[in-house]
Amino acid sequence: MKHVLLTLWVLLVGTNLLAQETGIVTGENGNMTVISGTVCHEKTDEPIRQASVVVEGTSVSVVTNDDGFFTLKAEGGLKEISVSHVGFHTKRIRIGNDSHDLRIKLKPNVVELNEVVVWTGDPRELVNIAISKIPENYINKPELYQGFYRETAMKRQHYIYVAEGVVDMYKSSYSSKGYRDRVAIRKGRRLLSPKRGDTLSIKVLGGPVFPIQLDIAKNLDFFLNADNLLDYQFTMEEPTTINDRQQYVVALSPRWVKPWALYYGKLFIDRLTLAFTRAELSLDVSNREKATQYMLVKKPAGVKFRPKELTTLIDYRYEDGLTHISYIRNTFRFNCDWKRRLFATSFAAFCEMVVTDKTSENVRPISGRNSFDSRDAFYDKVDYFKDPHFWENYNIIEPSESLDKAIDKLVKRYK
Repeated sequence: MKHVLLTLWVLLVGTNLLAQETGIVTGENGNMTVISGTVCHEKTDEPIRQASVVVEGTSVSVVTNDDGFFTLKAEGGLKEISVSHVGFHTKRIRIGNDSHDLRIKLKPNVVELNEVVVWTGDPRELVNIAISKIPENYINKPELYQGFYRETAMKRQHYIYVAEGVVDMYKSSYSSKGYRDRVAIRKGRRLLSPKRGDTLSIKVLGGPVFPIQLDIAKNLDFFLNADNLLDYQFTMEEPTTINDRQQYVVALSPRWVKPWALYYGKLFIDRLTLAFTRAELSLDVSNREKATQYMLVKKPAGVKFRPKELTTLIDYRYEDGLTHISYIRNTFRFNCDWKRRLFATSFAAFCEMVVTDKTSENVRPISGRNSFDSRDAFYDKVDYFKDPHFWENYNIIEPSESLDKAIDKLVKRYK
């Protein structure tokens, strides 16, 4: 469970690639209202990526892409949305008939210490209290989540692989073990570079299952079990806000040297509920051998793997008195050296999932036969598609401008 499974493999067989539709739709489509916009910093005008955009009064949501852009679709009339990001004031926007190409500016939230009850005790004890309160802070009955999943790979600055899809995720009560928690692919597609020089491609094993495996509040064995916590030292950092709710911030770092790689990171804990609301984790890659054992499953013969980064972001959202998982992102960076080559080649792989909707009504577990296995690669489970209405009314993370151009290039190479 603790190992992030990354597989390198040599692409030996050419494939036939079909074009994909990437246009952005605005306006109303039948009973579906569609809006789009960009979220940026109020003072610097810099785009804010991974900002949460939620339809007020519903569970429908998306996140902004690396350009701060989003498209949001909702059935019926869409009256108001809320936009939030860690360290900013939440902004609520009334939606009118001309609410397209919105430019939403978020104001940084400066937390005044006289408004905050500062934790003066042991930060490790604060983490322990947050763990003990998990049964009351998270769902106590099964829920079915719908999410959008994407994984990409880059060689130097160029995309060589894109795969994305809509998935269903069943999560049982947080007071029970997660043996029945599963993910199923609803629909998906992939694009792969046919360029002869892009002979090394990347598979991420178990990508769509990450929200189950890396849910620190549900799967304590991943990070927050008692044995793991002994390996870390904890310090308090300046408080911040998420969705206008004040947060304690606990930083962690390796306490001593172990035979395996440890993490650096931050845990965000809601001041009122003491629920975990965000986790930022970065694997210590200073020891190349330890990091490689953690990250790599297998590689082609003759290739040297040099790990550079493995970071994980886990976001939760407070709603109706409970905290729900909402977004997860993994980033891998590494170099590969080939025999008889003077310079190493840099690679990066990213996978992310955003929860776009959820329900607790008439929820049934996903059968094992229909579920996605942690040993599976998303690449092997989806095909190439050419369908101008592929995403229909599903909410997705819009491709960034650079990714959009990369998709266009990948398609043209097959024409």
